[in-house]
Amino acid sequence: MRWGLILTIWTAILGGAALIWFAHDLPRPEVATRHERRPAAAVLAADGSLLATQGDLFGEVLRLSDLPPYLPAALIAIEDRRFWRHRGLDPLGIARALWINWTTGDVVQGGSTLTQQLAKNLFLSPERSLRRKVQEALLALWLERRFSKEQILEIYLNRVYLGAGAFGVDAAARLFFGVSARRVTLWQAAVLAGLPQAPSRTNPRANPEAALARGREVLRAMVAAGSITEEQAAAAAAAMALPPRPGSGGGWFAEWVIDRAEESFPWLRDMTIRSTLDPRWQQAAEGRLRALLEAEGGPAQIGQGAVVVLDAQSGAVLAMVGGRDYRASPFNRAAAARRQPGSAFKAITYAAAIEAGASLAQLVSDAPLNRRGWSPGNGQWRSRGEITLEQAFAHSVNTAAVRVMDLGGGVAGARAMAERLGIRSRLPADASIALGTGEVTLLELAAAYAALVNGGRRVTPHGIRAILAEGALLPWRPPAPQPVLQPETSAAMRRLMAATTSYGTGRAAALSGIAHGGKTGTTQDYRDAWFIGFLGEGAGTVVIGIWLGNDHGEPMEQVRGGSLPARLFREIAEAARGR
Repeated sequence: MRWGLILTIWTAILGGAALIWFAHDLPRPEVATRHERRPAAAVLAADGSLLATQGDLFGEVLRLSDLPPYLPAALIAIEDRRFWRHRGLDPLGIARALWINWTTGDVVQGGSTLTQQLAKNLFLSPERSLRRKVQEALLALWLERRFSKEQILEIYLNRVYLGAGAFGVDAAARLFFGVSARRVTLWQAAVLAGLPQAPSRTNPRANPEAALARGREVLRAMVAAGSITEEQAAAAAAAMALPPRPGSGGGWFAEWVIDRAEESFPWLRDMTIRSTLDPRWQQAAEGRLRALLEAEGGPAQIGQGAVVVLDAQSGAVLAMVGGRDYRASPFNRAAAARRQPGSAFKAITYAAAIEAGASLAQLVSDAPLNRRGWSPGNGQWRSRGEITLEQAFAHSVNTAAVRVMDLGGGVAGARAMAERLGIRSRLPADASIALGTGEVTLLELAAAYAALVNGGRRVTPHGIRAILAEGALLPWRPPAPQPVLQPETSAAMRRLMAATTSYGTGRAAALSGIAHGGKTGTTQDYRDAWFIGFLGEGAGTVVIGIWLGNDHGEPMEQVRGGSLPARLFREIAEAARGR
C-alpha cells in the first residue's frame, strides 16, 4: 500500500508536470478563433464566370439546415464515421488506424477525429510532433465541452481549408463549381468532402483527375456508412464532370486588374471585380498563341509571345496573354515589357502627316537618304523613284517613311502625335523614331491604334467594369474617350492598314467577309516581330496586338511581322469568329 501510494503520488506529479509542459503555451481559444487572413479578390469575366482569385476566400456562413444533408454526411463518412458517438477523441479510431498502418507497413490512415482536425485548423500549426498532437487532443476536449456536435460540424464546414485559397464549403463550391454550397449535387458534395485530406494537391484547380478520384472514394465510403445506396453512388459517379479549367492567360489579366483596383481602393480587404475580359477572345488568343509557339517556336527560335485584344471604341481589354505560360513565368509581356516596335510605329508618323494635310495619293521618294551619317535601308524593296503614301505604308518602305515624317512636322511632330494617342514611353529625339527605335509596351501601342481606327478618339486601356465590396458597388468609371484626331485622318489610316493586308507586307493576315487591316513591324536582327491590326467597323471594331520575340532580345530565325505575327492575327480572328 505504501509503495502504491508513493507511485500514485509521483504519477500525479509527473503527469501534472507533463500536462503543464504540453499546455503552457496553448493558444487562448477566444483569441485563436480570430482568423487573420489575406485580403481576397475574385475576378469575373464579362459573362460572369470566375476567372481568377487571389488571397483567402470565404463564402457565406451556413448552418447545417442550409446545406443538403448529403454534404455533412459525406464529410463524416470519409473523415470520422464515429463523430456523433465520441467525445473529441476516438480510441477505437486510433486503434484501427494503428492496426491498418502496422499491417500495411505505411501511414495510410489517420486516427484524428473531426474535432481534432478543427482544433488543429483553428489553433495550431501543421507541425508533426508529439507535443502538437497532445495539444490537439486537449483542445479537442475543450471544443467538445464548449460546443454541441452540430456547432462543431458547422464550424468545421465553414472554416476548413479546401485548396486554391478557399476556406469553407461555400467558398469552395463557388470557386470549383460556380454554385453556392446550398445547391451542390451529391457528386459535388463528395468532391468537397474529399478535399480536407490534401487540399493543395487534390482540389479541382490543382489536379482535376485526383479530385474526381477522391470524390468517388467518398461515395464508396458513404455507401459503407449507409448514407446513400449503391445506385445513388453509381449515378453520382457517372455525373461527375468538372467545368473547363480557366486558361493560364487569365492570370496575367487578373493580376493587372487587381493592381488597378488596389491602386484606386487601397483600404479594401475583399473585393469582387467584374471585368471586361471576353472568354471567347481570351480562349482564341491564348489557344492560338500556344499552338503557334509549340509548332513554330523551336525552329523559328521564338521563346515568348504576347497578345492583347481591345474594344477600339472604349479601350476595354477583351483578352490579354502575357507570355507562353503564366505558371512558368507570370511576367506580363503584354502590359509591362517595353520593346522596339519597328515599322509598327510608322502608323503614328503617317497619322501626323495626314493630319498636316498629306494625302494617300501624294508621291514621296523611296530613294536612299542620309541624315547626319544615318542611312536606313529598305531591305528587299527595290527603289521606284517615287511611290504614293499608300504604297509606302503598305510595303513598309523605310526611306519613304522618314520623308513622310517630315511632312508631319519631323521628329517633333511624330513625338507629339504619339503623345496625343496616349503613348507615355520615352521616345528618341532623332529621325530613327520614324522606324520605331523607341520602346513601348504592346498594350500601349494597341491603344494608340484604337484611336487611329475608331474615328480619332484616344482611349485608355482598362479591364474593370465594376467593383463589388462589402455588399455595395463602388464608384468606378474608366476615363472617357477623348477626340484627338480628325475623323478623316482616322478613315485614311484605316485605308492604309487595309492596303497592308490587301497587297502589302501584311497579306498573311488577310480575312474574308469583314473589314480589317493592320501594320507589320520587325526590328533589327529579327529581335522583335509585331502585328497590330483592326477587325470590324463602327461599334464592333476591335484592335488585336501581337508581339513575338525572346525575353533577352535573342534574334529569331528571320521572323518578320508579316509572317508569323500576321498569320496569328488571322488565326485569332477566325477562332473568335468561330471559323
